[in-house]
Amino acid sequence: MSKSKIAGWVLSGLLSAFLIFGSAGGKFTDWEGKEKMLAHFGFTAEQMVEIGYVEVAIAVLYLVPGVDFIATILLTGYLGGATVTHVRVEDPFYMPIVFGVVAWIGLGLRRPEVFGIAFGWMKTSARNEAESTATN
Repeated sequence: MSKSKIAGWVLSGLLSAFLIFGSAGGKFTDWEGKEKMLAHFGFTAEQMVEIGYVEVAIAVLYLVPGVDFIATILLTGYLGGATVTHVRVEDPFYMPIVFGVVAWIGLGLRRPEVFGIAFGWMKTSARNEAESTATN
């Protein structure tokens, strides 16, 4: 296994561990100030538990070869919802965005064809734009 694939698995594993044990773990446990924080975000404790189940499922699927690409898309959507929630209550919102970028970097290091898709699309788009400009 190449060093980049190992780095991708380590990065992906750390991200999934944080999502499962850190972020989702807080949704399943009671702690001081939880009800106040949930009210601030506009969620009930029951809703947050359901969101936690979704988070764990996506974080696990993110590590499963064969469904990891779709799981990364789902994770990006999930983190987009977290970003919107923070923006709506005027809290700092950059961390879900950072986690989304880390998820794609981790997947791209594990599966280099993901970077090929992204950068290939960018090259094709730039080439098509240049050709369109040249013909006008």
